[in-house]
Amino acid sequence: MGRPFPAFRPELGFWADRHFWAPEVHLYEGRYYMFASFKAEDRCRGTQILAADSPLGPFVPLIGGPLTPAGWECLDGTLYLDEEGAPWMIFCREWLQVHDGEMYAVRLTRDLRGTEGEPLLLFCASEAAWTRHAREETDYVTDGPFLHRTESGELVMLWSSIGDKGYAIGLARSASGRIEGPWVHDADRLLEEDGGHGMLFRAFGGEWMLTIHAPNRTPNERPVFYPVKELRASGLL
Repeated sequence: MGRPFPAFRPELGFWADRHFWAPEVHLYEGRYYMFASFKAEDRCRGTQILAADSPLGPFVPLIGGPLTPAGWECLDGTLYLDEEGAPWMIFCREWLQVHDGEMYAVRLTRDLRGTEGEPLLLFCASEAAWTRHAREETDYVTDGPFLHRTESGELVMLWSSIGDKGYAIGLARSASGRIEGPWVHDADRLLEEDGGHGMLFRAFGGEWMLTIHAPNRTPNERPVFYPVKELRASGLL
């Protein structure tokens, strides 16, 4: 088994000092970009973009802070390229601040150093019938968005919240086929128990794999991988 590589180590003066969460790496226009969430005592949590010439790093921040709104508690930003190839970041506004967690999309500049326009609200966590209270009756979680275009052209989103059996992954579908939605939620979970923040990737043999973290208990989370396939009638399985 190979050793781990230190893909990102903050330099002295980096704005965040805790909660280095949910890194994911995307190949975009010949470079590797890490979307990761960070927090400091006097700053809201936010998703920042870092870049490197190799997936092993070292990753360096593109700009001095997050691209999520400064006054919002946000996390789990992910990259999506729309039909015209324009980059977007989909991210969550935390239930800790707004109670009913929110899912947003914001268009990025081509160089991923800034945003264009205001964030677009896609949906709230309570809109999915399968979600359950995180704490109080008004508290619903949004976590871990990941967008996927199926072979039939349908745009779907994997995202996580609390279900009947704990942390779970749901599936939402864009009725318009575009990031703007409207987004319609499947009644059944894609994964219903003690695992979340799902992402899809193709293995070296070309088959689709789902990666999650489980169990949802710090510090015991580990990566878990499942083979998946698309069904024409109902999308992902």
